[in-house]
Amino acid sequence: MSTTSEPLSAASPSRAAQAMPDINAGRDWSRTLWNLAILAGVVAALAISWGPAEMGRWTFLFTDAANMADYASGFLNPDFTDWRYYVEEMVVTVEIAVWGTFLSLIVSIPFGILCAHNMVPWWVLHPCRRLMDVFRAIHEVVWAVLFVVAVGLGPFAGVMALFVHNTGIMAKLFSEAVESIDPRPVEGIRSTGATRIQEVIFGVVPQVLPLWVSYTLYRLETNVRTATILGVIGAGGIGQVLFESVRGFYYPQSSAILVIVVVTVVLTDLLSQQLRKFVT
Repeated sequence: MSTTSEPLSAASPSRAAQAMPDINAGRDWSRTLWNLAILAGVVAALAISWGPAEMGRWTFLFTDAANMADYASGFLNPDFTDWRYYVEEMVVTVEIAVWGTFLSLIVSIPFGILCAHNMVPWWVLHPCRRLMDVFRAIHEVVWAVLFVVAVGLGPFAGVMALFVHNTGIMAKLFSEAVESIDPRPVEGIRSTGATRIQEVIFGVVPQVLPLWVSYTLYRLETNVRTATILGVIGAGGIGQVLFESVRGFYYPQSSAILVIVVVTVVLTDLLSQQLRKFVT
């Protein structure tokens, strides 16, 4: 009895070891090393930029907090005496954002397809992408200054600035959505002898439409805030009134304007959420 049990006990560890799965089986070590290299690059970038970004001044947020409190105290008593004028200018700001978003949407749809690598050849893809890079790389404020020089002070310069910059952003977002589609519906439509435009309309657009709607509503929210900034350089709207109030040290009036801006952004966010649920 004992002679038979000894071989079994001696053999049982080896059998158990054979039954144990290898945790490293199938692991893609090259992908792991690549992820570690990316993480190291991020850490190195943060370390290198610490000094130039003056991140060491973070202690001033606590040591000089009293200065911020003194400055903010001037905004604690908003003056809504001219609230009707502020609301009118806020409406103009929203209208600037709406037109800028609408124009960029119209142009971003074809460019979003022309910037997708699974839709067009390389000799169409790269020129379109580089053009969108230019639109996106130049800030709205710079575009606004350019259009103010061209068309004069007023809301139209703000509309054009939002239109150009926002087109570069939305075209990129739209193209990324197109590049992630399922190709099988497009291939099925192609097999019926459909044209290229029909493939896009019936095979691509239905798949990306929910994302396109979500991106558009998000950009509308962003453009409402951006249109406020553009008013500082004379592109119309509430931003110009806010800049003049702050520059003149009219802090109660500036506080009232800021409250109206915040309320408008909140209402825009709530409206976009409802529209997103309805469309998607």
